[in-house]
Amino acid sequence: MALRCFRLRRSAFAALLASVLAVPLSAAAANPARYSDSGPEPQLARIFASIEDNKLEAAYDETESLLNAYPNFRLANLIKGDLLLARTRPLTAFGEGGGVAAKDKVADLRDEALARLRAYKTKPPTNYVPRYLMQLQPDEKYAIVVDTQKARLYLYQNDNGTPRFVADYYVTHGKLGTDKLKEGDQRTPIGVYHVTASLPRQKLADIYGSGAFPLNYPNEWDKRMGRNGHGIWLHGTPSNTFSRPPKASDGCVVLANEDLDAISKDFQIGLTPVIISNSIEWLSLDDWQAERKSLLGMIDSWRRDWESMDVNAYGSHYSAKFQSDGQNLAQWIEHKRKVNAGKTWIKVATDNISMFRNPGKDEYVVVTFEQDYKSNNLSNVMKKRQYWLKEDGHWKIVYEGAG
Repeated sequence: MALRCFRLRRSAFAALLASVLAVPLSAAAANPARYSDSGPEPQLARIFASIEDNKLEAAYDETESLLNAYPNFRLANLIKGDLLLARTRPLTAFGEGGGVAAKDKVADLRDEALARLRAYKTKPPTNYVPRYLMQLQPDEKYAIVVDTQKARLYLYQNDNGTPRFVADYYVTHGKLGTDKLKEGDQRTPIGVYHVTASLPRQKLADIYGSGAFPLNYPNEWDKRMGRNGHGIWLHGTPSNTFSRPPKASDGCVVLANEDLDAISKDFQIGLTPVIISNSIEWLSLDDWQAERKSLLGMIDSWRRDWESMDVNAYGSHYSAKFQSDGQNLAQWIEHKRKVNAGKTWIKVATDNISMFRNPGKDEYVVVTFEQDYKSNNLSNVMKKRQYWLKEDGHWKIVYEGAG
């Protein structure tokens, strides 16, 4: 009778999912995987599909298997408690099986269940890529894109310049959401960043789990916008839990320790891009190639106008808002005019170009390349970084400096 009542009430599990999921979980569980199915999501989908079909013993067995794989998985422990309680009486709320001590945590675990299952159900098409990965340098082996709304991190490999999906993982971000503005606001920044260091477990408090990888927040654009703060990291989870709720950090992006360990072996300090978005915009490979070609063309036009020694043509590529090394646009152009006065020829080569488009409301592209400059009286090679901003339909350089 308890199982019959459980089904009639649909339990908190089924009611929880019916209000937010577009298709039955049984369908999601049956569909062949298009992306990596590492982690607990496939088992969670099967558990909830069994509950929805009133196959509670099958759900219980699957939950036990899940806990064998992830003993500190609090969500799985809560589900197990509910399934045990459902053997004795009908349930009216998600998390009843957790007891009084767990009631203040139920909402967090409910959010985690929804985030994991939504991401599992709504995977992007395999022939689409994040718009932001416009071009990887040949030596940039991997790139990371984070979708905070889905609480998901996507890992891409550089396949001769084309980003190819490798795996995706559940993540946690800031307690108060995204769009970080200032120190201590408990928000995660949105933008284009890079891994700057590796901090091993031995040098960290337990809350950071198996390691931490600082990012270069605030970047040059953040500084221009007056954003401040520091200590935005990718890091792991404390030893007493497998994962944390979707919004639980002070601004960092947090992964399960085993997930962090899996991707961190591919990190290149100072090189691996980490793009954090509110919601990923996906492009077909054809559209991605077209946009990439257009952006590469604008960089080459800038390079050729520099070689032409036509300062006006060269200056047309720079924004009226340009600032770099304490110089505004007028000062920058005047400096170039004086330099060119002593030149008879200039040759500029741009190699190992990377281009990453900002996922936020500010429409800019971060361009990094190796610049090989030669003239009649000077030769040098340097790594350069530029920020190109979309102004009135045209891309203009708003910042330029050493990369």
